[in-house]
Amino acid sequence: MSQVVNLNPQQEKSLLRSLSGIQFSHILDVMIIMPLAPMLMRTFDLTAVQFGLLVSAYTFMGALSSIIAAMVIDRFDRRRVMLWFFAAFIIATMLCAIAPTYHLLLFARGLSGVFGGVLGSLVHVYIADCFPYEHRGRATGKITAAFSVATVLGVPVSLLLVNHTELGWRAPFIVVSMASTVFLWMAFKAIPSIPTKITDKRLSRTLVPMKQVLSHANHWRAYAFMFLLMMGGFTVIPYITLYSTFNLHFPETLLPVLYLSGGAFTFFTSQWIGHLADKHGKAYIFRITALLAMLPILAMTHATNIPWWGVLCITTPFFIFVSGRFVPGMAIITSASVPHLRGTFMGINSAVQSIGSSIATLVAGFIITINPEGMLEHYNIVGYIACFAILATLWLVGFIKVAGNAAPPHPIHTD
Repeated sequence: MSQVVNLNPQQEKSLLRSLSGIQFSHILDVMIIMPLAPMLMRTFDLTAVQFGLLVSAYTFMGALSSIIAAMVIDRFDRRRVMLWFFAAFIIATMLCAIAPTYHLLLFARGLSGVFGGVLGSLVHVYIADCFPYEHRGRATGKITAAFSVATVLGVPVSLLLVNHTELGWRAPFIVVSMASTVFLWMAFKAIPSIPTKITDKRLSRTLVPMKQVLSHANHWRAYAFMFLLMMGGFTVIPYITLYSTFNLHFPETLLPVLYLSGGAFTFFTSQWIGHLADKHGKAYIFRITALLAMLPILAMTHATNIPWWGVLCITTPFFIFVSGRFVPGMAIITSASVPHLRGTFMGINSAVQSIGSSIATLVAGFIITINPEGMLEHYNIVGYIACFAILATLWLVGFIKVAGNAAPPHPIHTD
């Protein structure tokens, strides 16, 4: 399966660095709200459901913007869309840093999601357009490593600033904004132009690409797979910090170590998993990592009375395998669509990803309760839901076809 843009090795490296920087900014912005849970709940006197809304506001608005973007994204040069949305994302993140109340923070988080959700899909569009299928697992692994860098550097540094400066919970959002500004400059230098292939730009033709994408059964299978991927992780992930500190008495001062430990291993394992996916088959490696992910999920949601180092022994493999599923998983999803519809396809996929994480977070928020002793209850039920979703992905992944092997959708008419 051929790529849309041909780059020399040096251009590929520069592009991967820029895309990794964008992904780092987006992922760090998503993640940082979770370790801030104890402080935010104390500062604004939040319930578990209110905190769940704070997490899901980002992803829900990301879903909404991704759906709108999917209607028009293939009508514009992708470089222009990427740079403008990244700049707007930086501004929205700064608004989070200066929000004086819970409701204004909720609004700012939603605004960040509007732009961040589209950025997430565009990163994978560029991977699919600039790297052939045979090397896409490795490229996706390097992009996924941005998650590790966020946990190794971004989250610990942000939490250290939280604990040792007067900025408090606002510090991480300032860090994200400053780092993103540097990555915006890198992206401006390295990201290639990918002009639209659509010549008929009449308003009446706006929905044609979306109709083409949604008419293909293979795309629906990929979207169902994406939704279940999120249900298999985001039912558990947003509440790990709360459960660790409230129930397992993990010291808040050691939270940077928790994320540093998980991210340091994941930085290497995500690239290793990508290499294995290209060598042994993406569906095969996905099934292995997904099965292994169930073990730390069940351990995390059932743990009681363990020392702080025992928590690290659970959360580290949790980060490795729960995030590791996404390396072969995203390579499979990005290859489910033909190139000329990939922007629209990935825009809708980003919406499905955001909706999945929003629903997972809210479902868990309604199941989990805080008892009079200040401890979380029913977290084990959330773990069972995550494992059921993972089992469903093991079955569904075998039905998703690479676009070159699937019946192509009808072409877009330009007359």
